Amino acid sequence: MFGHTNEPFILTRDVETVIIPAGEVLQLREGTSGFITQSLGGSFTIYIEGNLFRIAGKDADAIGKEVEPPPEIPLNATDKDIIEVIWNQLRTCYDPEIPINIVDLGLIYSCDVKIDENNTRHVFIDMTLTAPGCGMGDILVEDARDKVAIIPTIENVTVELIFDPPWNQEMMSDEAKLQTGMM
Repeated sequence: MFGHTNEPFILTRDVETVIIPAGEVLQLREGTSGFITQSLGGSFTIYIEGNLFRIAGKDADAIGKEVEPPPEIPLNATDKDIIEVIWNQLRTCYDPEIPINIVDLGLIYSCDVKIDENNTRHVFIDMTLTAPGCGMGDILVEDARDKVAIIPTIENVTVELIFDPPWNQEMMSDEAKLQTGMM
């Protein structure tokens, strides 16, 4: 499932969610019903009694959906292969309020991969937010970290939130600008 829906659900178990846009963690109880309003990149935005919540992909089973498996990498993957998989994973991270991935929004400023003496990979990502006070900032950082950390051969992921230079709409990809009507 991809994009916007209005699919009803009933929670099959207690689940940790994040209220949108405040970014506060909240536990929802088994048996709670609502609607899935957005399904992008493996995470879900749900609507319950006038409020929006984000459910992480790892908890998809709580609303009757399948948890997405980790990405596959080619046998004997090169650094170039790994970097491509990292960028593809980052493209599965969505702001729950804007149905555009964080790469096309221009929120990823840099992504570097270092290999240590044990031949394990460490990833360093600098990213920003569309607005410094965004309540979902920590959630987006955690989502980016988690989606890169599940890539085989990656040992550690550091995501740093930076605000210099400040984000602006010119940083968006042409596709994102088209999607939002800015082009």
